[in-house]
Amino acid sequence: MHLFYYPLIDQNFFTLDRSESAHCVRVLRLGKDDIIYLTDGKGKLCKAKIINPDKKACVTEITETTIIPPERDFSLEIAISPTKNIERFEWFLEKATEIGVDRIIPLLCNNSERRIIKSERLKKVMISAMKQSLKAWLPELTSFSGFEELLERPFNGNRFIATGDAHPRDQHLGRMYKKGSGVLILIGPEGDFQEEEMLMAAKHSCSPVSLGAGRLRTETAGLVACHTVNLLNSL
Repeated sequence: MHLFYYPLIDQNFFTLDRSESAHCVRVLRLGKDDIIYLTDGKGKLCKAKIINPDKKACVTEITETTIIPPERDFSLEIAISPTKNIERFEWFLEKATEIGVDRIIPLLCNNSERRIIKSERLKKVMISAMKQSLKAWLPELTSFSGFEELLERPFNGNRFIATGDAHPRDQHLGRMYKKGSGVLILIGPEGDFQEEEMLMAAKHSCSPVSLGAGRLRTETAGLVACHTVNLLNSL
């Protein structure tokens, strides 16, 4: 199955752009009457037959359209401080997209070392991961959010803040999270959250949780949180 992403698919005869046409015809070596799939990243999955395998403008005919329901009937959001090494943050985006997440919020904390991100580049990483994992839903990557700004935003579900400080076993995310409920998990920067941020989180009913006995890197913590919620909801 070869999956291509376009945010707007509204024609029965759909022409791939120059880059994807070259990938389809020259790299994948697909030809006339071969089948590919198109998705808009919002649940629409289209089966399409190649009718003109032009390497600059590959023309396809959509023969079947399916609406894929969301992976979850609740919202899974992760607010995470982008790492100083952007490749580590890209790794998190890639893996979280493959595992399953609805929204990723770059979080600006007092100890954040990276305060500028190239959203378009990061979205390309997520699109590639969506295509690789054959999904029809692309997670939302928001713009930077300030710490207090995020806490003051209404959210329907559980809100947790993960920290490297030791917590009792009963405060592990796996025990604190209620299966089937919406969840927002805050992951701090390399230097962790400051005490004033932890106090602010508590003031806004954002509960501290543990992700395990050891201290995790930011991107690892984000992935563990993502996987834990998905795993609990699959049981």
